Amino acid sequence: MSALSGARVLVTGGAGFIGSHLVDELVRRRAASVTVVDNLVNGRRENLAHHLGDTDGHGPVRLVADDIRSEAALALVDDADVVFHLACLGVRHSLHDPRENHEVNATATLELLERARAAGVGRFVHVSSSEVFGTAQYAPMDERHPTWPETVYGGSKLAGEAYARAAFRTHGMPVVVVRPFNTFGPRSHFEGDSGEVLPRTIVRALCGLPAFVYGDGEQTRDFLHVSDTARGLADIAECDAAVGRTVNVGSGAEVTVNELVTTVARLAGRPDLEPERLEARPGDVRRLLVDNTLVRELTGFEPRTTFEQGVADLVDWFRGRPESPQEMLSRIEDRNWVAPASATTAPAGVVA
Repeated sequence: MSALSGARVLVTGGAGFIGSHLVDELVRRRAASVTVVDNLVNGRRENLAHHLGDTDGHGPVRLVADDIRSEAALALVDDADVVFHLACLGVRHSLHDPRENHEVNATATLELLERARAAGVGRFVHVSSSEVFGTAQYAPMDERHPTWPETVYGGSKLAGEAYARAAFRTHGMPVVVVRPFNTFGPRSHFEGDSGEVLPRTIVRALCGLPAFVYGDGEQTRDFLHVSDTARGLADIAECDAAVGRTVNVGSGAEVTVNELVTTVARLAGRPDLEPERLEARPGDVRRLLVDNTLVRELTGFEPRTTFEQGVADLVDWFRGRPESPQEMLSRIEDRNWVAPASATTAPAGVVA
């Protein structure tokens, strides 16, 4: 019987990429109820449609469309046994709107922790990011690797971590911090400032267009399939020995951007496509590679999906989407770290 079985769970950012797969995992583990709060700026209702039941949302999962900074969203903590906090704004967003990025990723995390402490929440899982490390100073990277973020996003996620650890050390709050490395898979973002290199590259390949490679393409990432990430988060939440700890989760395999674009082109049936090389992106981390020793010792976690398998499945997933590749391409911004010319203040998003 799962330790999450019968629990009332709140997932912030739960209509997003990782968040919606975590909801799938919580339903599999028979949580008594799962409440998702997501303002649907980057998250999508369709990611949870298979759980929401009738049009009134009276299915096994309840979706509350609201900004995590609102009082109504914070009040949802009061009825939760377990909180998974994934709501955030991403790396590229932080380059054009650093203040809002900080407000959502850091300040809102502090507010959520204070509300959870007052409510006596039984477990608070703060989902951070490998971006807190910046570029690897040694590899593989364990939990004690220095944290030198390259962007405000990385800095704001690190601030959220620090608040979570402080809640444990000062008040004994049952908190665990998890740092997923580069997650990929179905429902991943290709559009807007949350768009990531792998889904963007797949969409371009399906349109017969070459990948864009920023810089020399020798940047490396540690790609973990989203099903493994979701399972890892749930396993860590169930592990009493993880309370008060900071835990890395990744695949333990290093992939260069050049290798990524070659793999996508081959699996999309377009090995003839040669990448187009552009200037380096600002704040781009040079190298990431996880050390999974701690999560393995705590939970027995092992990745189940290889990069090759996951990319093949993701290509098929994009081929099966209702939009055409050309329609998806029209929603991709080539330099998605630059604020749109028509934008003034972007709405606060919850991305996971």
